[in-house]
Amino acid sequence: MPLQLDIVTPEKTIFSDMVEHVYLPGADGEMGVLPQHAGLVTALKPGELRYAIKGKEHFLAIGSGFAEVNHSRVVVLTDSALGEAEIDEAAAEEAIKRAQQKLSTADSNLDPDEAAFLQNIIEKSAAAIQFKRKKH
Repeated sequence: MPLQLDIVTPEKTIFSDMVEHVYLPGADGEMGVLPQHAGLVTALKPGELRYAIKGKEHFLAIGSGFAEVNHSRVVVLTDSALGEAEIDEAAAEEAIKRAQQKLSTADSNLDPDEAAFLQNIIEKSAAAIQFKRKKH
């Protein structure tokens, strides 16, 4: 019995199909989901999402977000989902540098939301770089 996997970003649905299993970068570590999994909602951190179709593994680098799991479906809501070919390593490294510079040069009155946004850029870009380098 397969699982329905839906991966959605604010811009579009990235993927929607039946899969054999899904591995997610959960906030507390990697989480595997098979058909008939207990229902849950969990936070996701930037990292690698894997799923299998007909025994072939597929990979995406995702940003932060949430996953809703029930016995036959996994819905991933994330701020980004990229395949290896879509990742520009130089642009990701530049994004990290800019965000780190803003965090280090900002005065102590940095808005908490802005600091969290910059930290998310760093984490998401670092996860994309790690994903791309792992695939080479």
